[in-house]
Amino acid sequence: MNNIELNDKIDKMNNLVELHLHLDGALSINNCKKIARIQNIDIPDDNEVSKMMIVSDGCNDLNEFLSKFEFPLSLLQTFEGIKNAVKNLEEELALQGIVYAEIRFAPQLHTSECLNQDEVVRAAIEGLNSSKLRSNLILCCMRGNNNQDENMETVRIAKKYLGKGVCAIDLAGAEALYSTANFEDIFMYSKELGIPYTIHAGEADGPSSIYDAIRFGTKRIGHGVRAIEDSNLVKKIVDEGITLEVCPTSNICTSVYNKIADIPIKQFIDSGVKITINTDDPAICNTNLKKELKLIATTFELTYEDILSLQLNAIKASFASKEVKEEVIKIINDN
Repeated sequence: MNNIELNDKIDKMNNLVELHLHLDGALSINNCKKIARIQNIDIPDDNEVSKMMIVSDGCNDLNEFLSKFEFPLSLLQTFEGIKNAVKNLEEELALQGIVYAEIRFAPQLHTSECLNQDEVVRAAIEGLNSSKLRSNLILCCMRGNNNQDENMETVRIAKKYLGKGVCAIDLAGAEALYSTANFEDIFMYSKELGIPYTIHAGEADGPSSIYDAIRFGTKRIGHGVRAIEDSNLVKKIVDEGITLEVCPTSNICTSVYNKIADIPIKQFIDSGVKITINTDDPAICNTNLKKELKLIATTFELTYEDILSLQLNAIKASFASKEVKEEVIKIINDN
């Protein structure tokens, strides 16, 4: 099968799984317009909104990348804004051929106006329940110096809504500034409460952050691509059955790598590492899951069977219920 035929098959896929997707980085221009309207917020025209949200081609500036979150976050500070943003996003994902998604966000970043973290999460759950897409929420704790109380509150809320729309917690934020090792208490508390978790590691920070994440007991790592710098770590990831949530275009936008061919996707596959392909912040990176899959298929000469294998990796590593996993595995295998 040549690249044109493979890309055509990927375009027609309706059995995709997205595990690493940030709500504030996934708001399309149409979604922004819809939620601005219901909140009576005036926003600029499409061209201006595009400039505010989407990184420039070949973006190599982390500051530019981070600045793109300011506008969408400003629209996600009310109950109706959050609820409808999640609902609209899920409808868009379904149209893109996604059959299961895990949407993550940090409740503490949505409390600048009138909401507390509990209300933020309830709004997002109402958005989930307004859609037919199989999906769950991952609640992100944030790296920082003075937000331990907020992070612990996020964990408690995750426990409250676990199995009712929330499936796990995560740790996000500036890895290089705030070492993963400093947040062990979050995951020990989560383990005590029986909350599953994934951890951002091995993106801006190196292999040590991944070792810390594994020491905390995670079976999933957000990004994790810099594991390739340590062969012993790669072996440990394989031996312990840990899955990496790889986000190719995002890694270029944040200057982890200069080009897609530099990302160690083929090395991981050949080494037996279970990887999944994700969009991370699709609106900001101007991408979607099919675009990511076509990009890696072409770059690394993957087959259609390889792409299906990546989807199976994703649903098997997901925090979905056993019943949902079985449903989605059947959908993938039937295509």
